[in-house]
Amino acid sequence: MTAVAITAPARAGWRFRQPSVIPGFGLTLGFSLAYLTLIILIPLSGLIWRSAALGWTDFWVIATDRRTINALRISFGTAFVAAAVNVVFGTLVAWVLVRYRFPGRRIVDAMVDLPFALPTAVAGIALTTLYAPNGWIGKLLLPLGLKVAYTPLGIVIALVFIGLPFVVRTVQPIMEEIDKEVEEAAATLGASRFQIVTRVLFPGLAPAIVTG
Repeated sequence: MTAVAITAPARAGWRFRQPSVIPGFGLTLGFSLAYLTLIILIPLSGLIWRSAALGWTDFWVIATDRRTINALRISFGTAFVAAAVNVVFGTLVAWVLVRYRFPGRRIVDAMVDLPFALPTAVAGIALTTLYAPNGWIGKLLLPLGLKVAYTPLGIVIALVFIGLPFVVRTVQPIMEEIDKEVEEAAATLGASRFQIVTRVLFPGLAPAIVTG
C-alpha cells in the first residue's frame, strides 16, 4: 500500500513535468519524415513510376543503349580508379599524420578536411578552372599532351579530391590505436618492414581501409 502511494505521485509528476527546451520526439520525427518524403521518396517514386510506364521492352532498349552503357562505364570505372588511388595515398597520409611530428602538421591535418567544407559544385568549378587548357595547371599539362578538364581523367581527379578525407579519417583513428610495441616486438623477432606492414599492421587496418 505504501509502495503504491509513493509510486502514484511519482508517475503523476513524471507525466506532468515541464517539457524540454529541445523539440520533442514527435516534432523531430515529423520533420524528418517530411524532409525524407520531399527530398527522397517523391523523386524516387516519380522515377519508378516513369520507368514502369515505359514497359519492359522500352526499358531494356534504354538500358542497353550505347550512351547508357558508356555513362555507366565511365561512372563505375572512374569511381574504381579513384577509390584505388585513395586507398593507397589516403593510408599513407593517415600514417604520416599519426606516426610523425613535423612543422605544419596541424595545417596538413586541417587541409585533409577541406573537401568536407567545400560544396561539391564549388569543388568541381574550382578543379575545372585549374585544369582547363587556360588554367594554372592545365596550361602546364597541355604541352605534354595531357588534357584533364572534361575528360575521364578530370573525373578521377575530382573523385580523388572528394574521397580522400573519407579514407584518411576512417583509417586515422584505427592507426592511432595500434600500439607501437607490437611493431617493435615483431621487429625483435626478426620480421622485416614488409612483413610488419603486411602481417601486423594491415590485418587491423583492412576493415577501416575498405570502409573508407
